[in-house]
Amino acid sequence: MSSDFLIVHKKILPDYLEKVIEARNMLEAKEAATVTEAVQKAGISRNTYYKYKDYVFPYDDSRQTRRAVISLIVKDESGALSAILTFLSAHSISILTISQAVPIAQKANVLLSLDISHTSMPMETLIQSIRQLPSVKSAHLDAME
Repeated sequence: MSSDFLIVHKKILPDYLEKVIEARNMLEAKEAATVTEAVQKAGISRNTYYKYKDYVFPYDDSRQTRRAVISLIVKDESGALSAILTFLSAHSISILTISQAVPIAQKANVLLSLDISHTSMPMETLIQSIRQLPSVKSAHLDAME
């Protein structure tokens, strides 16, 4: 296996792992002043808490993101990048990173990494729509997860 992480259902795990998370949450929320108090409330030993506290985390659906990387060739004109960003924002797409090369021969290479978790637009449609923007010479999907 290439990863050290697994997603497993909590039904197959020992109860004390969930209690470790509970104790850590109590400490973070200031519901317990000390580790001793938190583990007593959670019903686990300090040893169990310290052994697993850095290795057990709750699964959070809201942290799931879908990302895409697109490369563009854009005309070197005022407002070109702004028009692209406005278009993406209008379709609930967040910009994670922007990398823009120095324009050569009135064209600039732009690489965008995007959070596409909140858009309903299919990626093919998105790329085709970006290609239709007046300042865009070409658009290509480089990667997506």
